[in-house]
Formats: sequence, structure tokens, C-alpha cells
Amino acid sequence: MAPTTIKLLYFDARGRAEVSRLVLAAVGQQFEDIRLPREKWATEKANTPFGQLPVLEIDGRRYAQSLAIATYLAREFGLYGTTNEDGLAVDQVIQLSIDLSSSIARTHRERDETKKAELVKKTQEVDVPKFLEFFEKLLHQNGSGYFVGATLTLADIIVYDQLDSLIKRGFVNTEMYPSIQAFIRNVEGNENIKSYLKTRTESDH
Repeated sequence: MAPTTIKLLYFDARGRAEVSRLVLAAVGQQFEDIRLPREKWATEKANTPFGQLPVLEIDGRRYAQSLAIATYLAREFGLYGTTNEDGLAVDQVIQLSIDLSSSIARTHRERDETKKAELVKKTQEVDVPKFLEFFEKLLHQNGSGYFVGATLTLADIIVYDQLDSLIKRGFVNTEMYPSIQAFIRNVEGNENIKSYLKTRTESDH
């Protein structure tokens, strides 16, 4: 049974809730986008399943874990392909995106400034291009401008959100990747996403 009321609780930032917001926006699904002020987090924390955000509330029931939330919403509203093999292909891209995030996250954990600079340089010059090549290859092979099938899926939304953030931070340059550039235009060309992006509150994370 489809949910009758959906609430998404997170801070007033893109962060770990943005993919779910984009999924809901893409399908034109009404939901309550609750932006929690940081000063209220201490009191709200006890009302979350695991003491963290985002939280998805469906007809009064609360769930946590950002990827679980996004996956549920994508499956519920038809953004996970039409077959089990489509789902496998979607998951493959999602895991690749997570690997890219893990590679970049290492640069934030390094405390030694000299080592950090070396790690950032290697990540930007070696690791990130490797993943961009993977994305470019998958998009070229599929040939539709999307990662799986001929329509938007969760894989597209996750990679789009990731690349959009990295491009704006100057961490990624897509000039050498025409399929990725076309892919970004396709996602931003979705009328519902386009409308959402026009009114979105921008943040650094």
C-alpha cells in the first residue's frame, strides 16, 4: 500500500537527505521537507531510531539510514528499473559511487598537512579520473543518457548529486567526459527536478 503521508527530517543542508529529496521531486511526490535547526537537534535526537539523521516518517512510522530511505523511495515510486537485473545494474552504479566517496573521504581524515596535500593530489589526478572513466563507460554502453534503461533511476540521481557537489567544490572536471556531461543535462532536464533545483536551498554540503 502506498504511503499517505511522507515526512523527511534533516538539517537545512543537502547532505545525506538530498538524494531522497531529489527522488521525491523527480516523481512529483508531495512530502513534508522538515529542516531541523541545529540548536534543536539535541532534543530531537532521542526521537530518531538510531540518534542520527535523515529520518523518513511514513504514516507515523520512522525509519533511518540514508541509503535505505532513498532505496525504499526509489522502489516505491518506480525509479529502480523494471526487472531484477535492472535493480542489479542500479545497485552496481550506487556501489561504485560509494567507492568514489570513500576514496575522497580519505583526504578529509588525514591530519598531517603535507601528507594530506599529497593525498588530495593523488585523489584528484588518479583516483577520481578512474571513477569518472567507469561512469563514462557505463553511460556510453547504455546509450540512453542514463545509467540503466532509458529512464531516470536512483543510480542517476545518486551519481548526479555526487558529481554536482564535487564539481561545485572544484574537485571534479567533466570536460573530458562527454557522456557524463550529457547525463548531467538529462537529469537537470527532468521537469520536476528542474523546478526543484530552482528553489533549492544551496549549501556547501
